[in-house]
Amino acid sequence: MSAPRPANRGPGAARENRLALVAAATEVFAEQGIDAPLNAVAKRAGVGQGVLYRHFPDRVSLALAAFDTNVAEIETLSADPACGLDDLLRALTRQMIDSVAFVEIVTGADRDPRLEAIRERVRVALVGVVDQARRAGVLRPAVTADELMLAVGMIASLVAKVPEAERRPTAEAAWALLDRALRP
Repeated sequence: MSAPRPANRGPGAARENRLALVAAATEVFAEQGIDAPLNAVAKRAGVGQGVLYRHFPDRVSLALAAFDTNVAEIETLSADPACGLDDLLRALTRQMIDSVAFVEIVTGADRDPRLEAIRERVRVALVGVVDQARRAGVLRPAVTADELMLAVGMIASLVAKVPEAERRPTAEAAWALLDRALRP
């Protein structure tokens, strides 16, 4: 016999349901990647699939809501004059270790304009920090924000393929290797 379904709490629960879906999506995508079954998200949020699709008509809409805080963190860090390249790379690395799905979205090849917009937000956040790092002699003069995005994507792709316990050491080893190419 299946477990009893939660009672429909009606339109008054819409905000609470949305927040629960975003939190659940963040967890499920972090654990299973961006292609995780959406019914797993609905189940973890304690709502039916109909509620999920009322709030988020497709996977991209849900992923963008789930990872907006990641992008906001990168934007906030890059806007801080005290933030250096290493600070930003640590944050991006933590995010890729915690949730390979987020970096899959930012560095992926999907040409959905909504994903392009989130990629552009991250790229723009990197531009000032990359320029500052080049001026300070921390990065080679020819390194661009786009190349740094490529490096993040390469490491994220590698990190996504290893067990969770190996993600941090793998990311650190990959950055150590790429540092020799990116830094003077």
